[in-house]
Amino acid sequence: MAHTVLLVGCGNMGFAMLKGWLSQDTALRVYVVEPAEVLRTRAADTGAQAVATADALPGDLAPDLVFLAVKPQVMADVVPEYAHLAGGSATFVSIAAGTMMASLASMLPGPTPLIRCMPNTPAAIGAGMMVCCANDHASDQAKALASTLLSASGAVEWIDDEVLMDAVTAVSGSGPAYVFHLIECLGQAGAEMGLPPDLAAKMALQTVMGAGRLAAEGDTPAGTLREQVTSPGGTTAAALGVLMAEGGLQPLMTRAVAAARDRGIELGRG
Repeated sequence: MAHTVLLVGCGNMGFAMLKGWLSQDTALRVYVVEPAEVLRTRAADTGAQAVATADALPGDLAPDLVFLAVKPQVMADVVPEYAHLAGGSATFVSIAAGTMMASLASMLPGPTPLIRCMPNTPAAIGAGMMVCCANDHASDQAKALASTLLSASGAVEWIDDEVLMDAVTAVSGSGPAYVFHLIECLGQAGAEMGLPPDLAAKMALQTVMGAGRLAAEGDTPAGTLREQVTSPGGTTAAALGVLMAEGGLQPLMTRAVAAARDRGIELGRG
């Protein structure tokens, strides 16, 4: 049976998901609400039915899932426009960082089925990490459909405790930026050792990409892979002596992730 999905907001993350959905299921009926004309046209080019406002949607629209892909700051203004879809067969799926399901429920009438998902930007190339949780009203069928659609953009996992979503956001939601900065830093370090900057940048990018693929495509834990390329007394061991020293990369990364988690909590309270 063909399913119907409503996507509210079609910025970069919404568009990445949309492309994945339609490439995976050509029978899927997707409606998009996107006020920005350029983004709306881009969505329409995929074959989705794209409109500028909620009022322009068909009056008898009964989506299986309503994906809310808008910024947390505008959720309170946007969500009530779709309140008429609650109470039926629709399950609402939010990808807004920091917005608790209780907050969403307060904007919608009745016991609305809700799913909260935190994706990340590699979803744009089908290599994302999507972690979800659901309230007690979400059916197994709705969760299965959400998993199927999200899997077009990468790996999907579920957690039971919504409190952990702030940690999820800090690790995988914000995580790509940490890796991009690692690439920057490694390339800069190479340039400071005398390498041509373009070559150093290419080496850094290829090294991070290759190491990531090596870790992902096998069953060997990252720590074991690190040990396998570290000869006692060698060059790698010298570098790791700095990175793994007290105050090195692990405590620094833990502080960074904690700062991101704490900011997510603040956004939720706001």
